[in-house]
Amino acid sequence: MHKTISEAKAFAKELVDACKGQKLRIMIAPPFTALSEVSQVVKGSNIMLGAQNMAQAESGAHTGEISPAMLKDAGVEIVILGHSERRHIYKETDGLINTKLKLALAQGLEVILCVGELIEEREAGKAESVCKTQVTEGLKGVAESDLAKITIAYEPVWAIGTGKTATPEDADDMHKSIRKVLSSLYSETAAQKMIIQYGGSVNPSNVKELMAKENIDGALVGGAALTLDKFLPIVKYKED
Repeated sequence: MHKTISEAKAFAKELVDACKGQKLRIMIAPPFTALSEVSQVVKGSNIMLGAQNMAQAESGAHTGEISPAMLKDAGVEIVILGHSERRHIYKETDGLINTKLKLALAQGLEVILCVGELIEEREAGKAESVCKTQVTEGLKGVAESDLAKITIAYEPVWAIGTGKTATPEDADDMHKSIRKVLSSLYSETAAQKMIIQYGGSVNPSNVKELMAKENIDGALVGGAALTLDKFLPIVKYKED
């Protein structure tokens, strides 16, 4: 819940200008109110437009919700589902997230599926089982052929907005564990092809070490994505 329409447009314009020629996939997910106007700013650029959430229904009596058709109409290409704040503040269940994910795919949107454990779950030795459940339930009923439209983001809840970061080794271990789950659900080929991002206080000082790990394929950046002086060094980490 950051940035007015004018602030989001200004940010997007600077980002587009600064990222010309970048080969990496780059996405921004401004608030719903700014999507339509930011869409015009990023159109024709290498910046994808994402949404932070989506309703579980196509239309109807869902006051305050945003449908996939509305997102597409605003220029959105990809939607973030199951973010830890949606799970823990707004009590979204694995079943609800799975319904949203399948609807998003059916409506032609790509999905970033977020999974991750609480600090008490990690301390109790349940981190892997929590993430396994979230991945398994989140992808229930999804065909292997649809996995190319899905990215998984591992975001340890205790490392979001806290300044704490899982060590690169801890993060890589969990990404490896998620690949094992995908291999058992689908195939080894599907598991290796899956893009698994790390999201948990990624910043300019730790991005290189995280991205150097074998199983970490990208970053879902939170607070550090709010200002270009922090976000651009993350986007351009290979250039330094």
